[in-house]
Amino acid sequence: MALTPLDGGAIKRSRASLIGGIAVAIGVFALWVAIARDLQADGMGMLALGALVAGLIGLWIWRADL
Repeated sequence: MALTPLDGGAIKRSRASLIGGIAVAIGVFALWVAIARDLQADGMGMLALGALVAGLIGLWIWRADL
């Protein structure tokens, strides 16, 4: 007998999770910029990479409903 979730197993994406994902993405980007500046690697390429990484982490937080 297999166990099945009561909610059908669907991933929930609530408004609170969306706001949390945005907040985490902003925090990750701020830390990325601070570390890049500390390492004297704060060119536009590094900032763009930081924005991409922050966006993907924020998206993951939203989709995973953490």
